[in-house]
Amino acid sequence: MTAPVCISASAAAAPARQTLPHPRLAPAGTSLYPSFASYVRARHPALLRTARSLTANPSDAEDLLQTALAKTYVAWERIEDHRALDGYVRRALLNTRTSQWRRRRVDEFACDELPEPEPRPGADDPAERQALRDAMWRAILRLPARQRAMVVLRYYEDLSEAQTAELLGVSVGTVKSAVSRALGKLREDPELGLAR
Repeated sequence: MTAPVCISASAAAAPARQTLPHPRLAPAGTSLYPSFASYVRARHPALLRTARSLTANPSDAEDLLQTALAKTYVAWERIEDHRALDGYVRRALLNTRTSQWRRRRVDEFACDELPEPEPRPGADDPAERQALRDAMWRAILRLPARQRAMVVLRYYEDLSEAQTAELLGVSVGTVKSAVSRALGKLREDPELGLAR
């Protein structure tokens, strides 16, 4: 009678992994890696460690390795001794990193804090402009109805004094005096004084 053997479901479902020996341990004249994909699967962790030693940023190291592997893929058919693949990729890593370092722009540098841009003369904060507009509109709403209508027609609708007088059915002098009084009230408005 045979005894049942217990294995986990994940172990039963997983195919047996083929472990590839280190390139230096392969016999001379044998092709250790039948394809580029098998080489990348087997050597990726070691090559990534090399790339990380060449850069400070892990993301840059991954990009560097991808570039070196792309160069290796292009030369894959020309590489006769697959035991020398690690050396080829390491040389590609080093050459690529040196080229990147030489091409780096002089004005790029790392800093702990991003500098705030200098404000341009005459260009104030849009939020402050909007706050001032809101305060102005609230102050205009506090004016008497007739003065408010004249200020809106004169300054928001950009009508002349004569056009405003004609539209409201009053004299030009009435428009001038009413607008003058309204502007005086706006100058004295406490909310506008704080917003300026």
